[in-house]
Amino acid sequence: MATACSHLDQVRDVAPRTNGCEECLKTGDDWVQVRMCLTCGHVGCCDSSKGQHATHHFNSTGHAVMRSAEPGQDWRWCYVDQAYV
Repeated sequence: MATACSHLDQVRDVAPRTNGCEECLKTGDDWVQVRMCLTCGHVGCCDSSKGQHATHHFNSTGHAVMRSAEPGQDWRWCYVDQAYV
């Protein structure tokens, strides 16, 4: 269930910058699932993955809203509000 989010103004029309987690692709690590930042298009792995790069991206940039980059999934998550939006 979606909730109100005051960070939707950060959402841009972006495309994924890579086909998989940017950092894991550089290091040769595997990931479980990937998320795409809706502010800049960064693709990072989920918190179930070793690197947790999507969360690290939020912590370093403040880009709050991510969406699943998995085929068939279209949900979005706001890290600040800790809610689906």
